[in-house]
Amino acid sequence: MERHEFASDNVAPICPEVWAALQEANLQYAPSYGEDRWTARVCDRIREIFETDCDVYFVFTGTAANALALAQLCNPFHSVICHQHSHIETDECGAPEFFTGGSKLLLVGGADGKIDAGQVEALLTRPNDLHSHKPAAISIAQATEFGTVYRRDEIAAIVDLARAHQLSLHMDGARFANAIASLNCAPNAITWKVGVDVLCFGGTKNGATAGELVIFFDKKISREFDYRAKQAGHLGSKMRFLAAQWLGLLNRDAWLRNAQHANRAARGLATRLRMEAGIESVFPVDANAVFVVMDERLASALHARGWRFYKFIEPDVYRLMCSWSTTGEQISGLLADIVAIK
Repeated sequence: MERHEFASDNVAPICPEVWAALQEANLQYAPSYGEDRWTARVCDRIREIFETDCDVYFVFTGTAANALALAQLCNPFHSVICHQHSHIETDECGAPEFFTGGSKLLLVGGADGKIDAGQVEALLTRPNDLHSHKPAAISIAQATEFGTVYRRDEIAAIVDLARAHQLSLHMDGARFANAIASLNCAPNAITWKVGVDVLCFGGTKNGATAGELVIFFDKKISREFDYRAKQAGHLGSKMRFLAAQWLGLLNRDAWLRNAQHANRAARGLATRLRMEAGIESVFPVDANAVFVVMDERLASALHARGWRFYKFIEPDVYRLMCSWSTTGEQISGLLADIVAIK
């Protein structure tokens, strides 16, 4: 039997709160294209959670959220500074470049998947003339592709650079809930209060079936974004079903409980890997991902026993993801097979 529990948080089922909200929304007719009460309520709830007046838009996928948000920030002759291992660079099939009409991604490094502010500063202070793309935005992922979380002061340092060079700051928050659960802070503390201009807030990895939010904290930036989303095919005719999922997550803080559970599961998995199998985590386990070194023999043997997970960094770093639905029994099953193979 194939076991996908640790392959990704995308493999998890829809959480009960989302399922119940979808069932409730399905009981009646409602206006289409976002004119329904569910959509309006989600927008109001986001403003309550972030404690600010912001513009909120729905799209179907995280790739669309990032690409369309960056297209709103950039002209085709602009560039976006991001980490060399960021999702927009490695996993979005050129969507940011496509939807911006030609904006270039400028890659920088940094430990643990976080942008190194010094490298950003060096890039911004080098001679830049009419013959090269003009930097217009910095993009950071919270949590990062390596499962680490930016602290507030780390974001503030990047914002300071952005402001000094008249750049916007975009936050890829596919796992924003996990970052908030890790930091145990108010959502506004690491977004608009520190200078983030636009946040792509992910629901899919938090228990929804599909649907992400693009949140503009600077409403001047969001002008006519609704047209951009429609042109890209992200104005849902039955928008209430995207919105209802978010009501299920946001009401009574299911989004936070889901993220807290996933984070705890990842910490527990990392601890047991270290204690029972002598396998150390490659990166700090801040959110819901555990990265470990496995030799080919161990990885192949686990795959032969049905476990599915991904090699993330060549030659031998693998990612194990936890989700809102990860159980202690699943972790014990994986550990038992690892110990038996080793």
